[in-house]
Amino acid sequence: MELFGYVIPLWAIFLLAIVIAIFAWKIIKFALKVLIVLVVLFAILMGFDYLHVFDWIQGILSGFM
Repeated sequence: MELFGYVIPLWAIFLLAIVIAIFAWKIIKFALKVLIVLVVLFAILMGFDYLHVFDWIQGILSGFM
């Protein structure tokens, strides 16, 4: 295959495609882990809000002032 005047062997193109696919997969895995952590954190905060934990903390802090 010729690209910009240079002859590139077909095996090099396949090797580059494999390396790019592996790199993309690692980025996707990292993004999924971050998404899972954010969803769990948001769910915990929603649970605390449902149990009125933040109102309780605000009541305690307003009692000191």
